[in-house]
Parts: sequence; structure tokens; C-alpha cells
Amino acid sequence: MIKFKREIFHPRNKIINSHEIQKLLDDLFLKKFELDSFKINDISSKKNILNNSVLFLDKSSENKFYNNNNLLIITNNSEIFDSKLNQNLILVNNLSKSYNLIVNNLFFHDDSIDFHDDYDLVNNSLISKYAEIDSSSKILGNCVIGRGVKIGKKCIIKNNVVIKNTIISDNVIICDNSTIGSTGFGFEINNLGSGNISPQIGIVFIGNNVHIGANCSIDRGKIDATYIGENSMIDNLVHIAHNVYIERNACIAAQSGISGSVSIGKNLISGGQSGYAGHINIGDNVIVAAKSGVTKNIKDNSKVAGFPAINIYDWKKNIIKNKK
Repeated sequence: MIKFKREIFHPRNKIINSHEIQKLLDDLFLKKFELDSFKINDISSKKNILNNSVLFLDKSSENKFYNNNNLLIITNNSEIFDSKLNQNLILVNNLSKSYNLIVNNLFFHDDSIDFHDDYDLVNNSLISKYAEIDSSSKILGNCVIGRGVKIGKKCIIKNNVVIKNTIISDNVIICDNSTIGSTGFGFEINNLGSGNISPQIGIVFIGNNVHIGANCSIDRGKIDATYIGENSMIDNLVHIAHNVYIERNACIAAQSGISGSVSIGKNLISGGQSGYAGHINIGDNVIVAAKSGVTKNIKDNSKVAGFPAINIYDWKKNIIKNKK
């Protein structure tokens, strides 16, 4: 799990006391159980429980005990609430709206009208005064480097690149017209509109020796980090959605799309124009043929092809059968 200080990227709006939450939620609130009084200054994910924070658990979440007294759990799952495994529980009728309301009260982010950054014009690029760039790295023309961004040693950022909400390690190359740290595609399908986007308050972390091609987009995590492992090679026109975790030595060819919350193991080789459905796990040493549609978990050392992607040898047999 990548550790980062959220306020560096997303400035604090306010700190909320746990007893204020019911009033803040208003008509979203249904009932509560044993609320202690403590300050809430951050948001937890199920993978990363933080002190003095809120954790949102949906109807698919596991009912388990979280060993943290200063944790407020907000859920729309009545079974989690009624079991009372945890103290500091609030039951709501709409979890997504509750998340949006609380996060927007805690933090400013670049989808909020009150978000502020302050830039210097350096060699025709806008560099945030709150960014940290190693002197050995090179930023070319017409780039925008936003608040909190950290760029390590001997990196090359080519023309027209936008980087925000991102930590970049050493020896990374990002090619022209790519956007790193953009807003993830998160909202309720029955509540559309730009004002209803779920606040994305995570970051992107890029490991050492990564190459990112031209016209790529990598979305920041919703709460934690979107992660690109060391030595990975990403071709032009690749989209990587929020919360994706890619281990080291990935090779992803052009015009591919990886949906949100996909976890990919080491040494992936992915052919061009491949697509990955969200919330699936891809093992180590997997090869995905070009134009494949990966819709389910893939085990280690697999070779898959087709739509939906299946074992490549079975796929070839099906092609032969269909030709007869």
C-alpha cells in the first residue's frame, strides 16, 4: 500500500467531529449506533484503515471487525449495522451521496470550484509552487505540473503533458500529450451529471524506469493510489482507470483500456486494443493476445485470447472449428 499525505494534493476544507455527521447527512441518515466523539480528518479504504477517519461499506462488503476505535463506519448494508460488530456505525439510505457529501466537506479537489493551485511559468510550462521536481529531470514545453506532484531523478516529461496528484519515481519518461492523475470515472448510473462525480482524492504512483507513451491517460485512485510498477512499458493511447494496480515489468500495447480496480501481477504482456473489465485479478506472467476482452480473473502463467478471453489454445481450436 502506497502511503501519501492527502492534504499535499487535496487541501483540507475542514475537520468534522463524528457527532456532526448525522446533521451533515440530513435526510440520508437512517440510524446510528454508539457514536464516540472524535475528529474526522481522513477517509479510509477497506485496504487501508486510517486513524480518525470514515470508512464507507456498501452492500457487497464483508461484515468484519475493524480494530480502530476512532473509525466511523457508514454503510447502506443493514446486516453490517444490525450485527454491531463495530461501534461508531451509521446506516444511510444512499452510500454514494453520503460519500460525496462528507468528502467534499473534508477536502478540496480539482473537481470542486474552490480548489486552488498557484503556478510559476518555467520554460513555457506551468509548474505548481507546491510541486517538487528533481533538478536532474527535464520538463519540455506547454506542460502543466500540479499541486503536490513529486518528480524524481532523471525523468523526461515531454511536450503538452499534464501531471497532477502523482508521485513519479526515478528515470521515468512520459511522452507527449499524456495526462497523469486525472479524475476517475466514478458516479451513480442513476444520478448522472458533472456535479454528481464521486470525489477522487487518491493519487497515481509511478515506479522507477517506467515508460508511458503519447496520448495516454492514467486516473488517480478514488481513495488510495493507482499504481504502475517499475520497468513497465505503456504504449501510446492507453487508458488506465482509477484504483488499477499494475505490478512490475508490464508491457501494454497501444489502444488498450483497463477498467477501474483491476489488479495485475508481474510481467504482463498485453497486445494492442485489449480491454479489461473492472474489479478483476490478473495473475503473474500472463499473456493477453491483441483485441482480447478480459472479463474475469486470469490465473498465473496463462495465455488468453478472444472475447470473452479464454485459453489461447481453446480459442485457436474454436477458430478452426468455425472455419469448417
